[in-house]
Amino acid sequence: MSSRPSLEELVVRPIGFVKSPFSERASAPRQPYAAEGARGTIELLPDARFEHALSDLDAWDHIWVIFWFHLNAGWRPKVLPPRSEKRRGVFATRSPHRPNPLGLSVLKLDAVEGRTLKVSNVDLLDGTPVLDIKPYVPFADAIPSAKPGWLDIRDPGPRFDVAWAPIATEQALWLREAHDVELVEPVNRALAIGPGPQPYRRIKQRVGGYRLALKEWRVDFRAEGRAVTVEAIATGYKPRDLATSTDPRVAVHRAFVARFGDGGC
Repeated sequence: MSSRPSLEELVVRPIGFVKSPFSERASAPRQPYAAEGARGTIELLPDARFEHALSDLDAWDHIWVIFWFHLNAGWRPKVLPPRSEKRRGVFATRSPHRPNPLGLSVLKLDAVEGRTLKVSNVDLLDGTPVLDIKPYVPFADAIPSAKPGWLDIRDPGPRFDVAWAPIATEQALWLREAHDVELVEPVNRALAIGPGPQPYRRIKQRVGGYRLALKEWRVDFRAEGRAVTVEAIATGYKPRDLATSTDPRVAVHRAFVARFGDGGC
């Protein structure tokens, strides 16, 4: 009789958690290349063995991070990826909606300090459980001749150029300087793949263009060919909520509307 443990159910435990600027799935980049410059950390759990396990990792400048899609419930056999016009089998995609919600990202390793890894090009959500870390080995992990599958081989990155109209620029600058609200980078990331429908962005077509919902904000834009122009920012709150809510977050929107108007929300 075999003494091997049953493989019908496997147990994994996090070794640490991600600290990231992205708290919602809609705002997170879909791949590390689209998160260029986004910084975060991986905080390993208190265990002296983990510090020993990190020895020599700082000799590498990129790492594989294996993680758990902790906000997903259930899975889907077919999904609509951002760069596809039709549904694909989930095993032919990087979708988080998997039978076992395991994720894999290549992150730039900036520093190792104790049990903390400082990383950039982060495409992971804040609080993501990390299951394992491995060095990225260029000669072994990069295969330039590999087929691109159903993806367009000419299209490895964002396809649209995003520009900002003067009023939108003024609004974004005011939000950043007066209230520490950063919209330019997340909007650019969201619109760099164009105005087409896909499950990770809330975009509605409207007269003369489109409207992107980004948390409590609304962003009006138009698209011509491969160019996207952000025309204006608006609040996502209704007038009644602006007038009556005591939520501190609404105060920023109230001040925004007083300065720029409600943008037709």
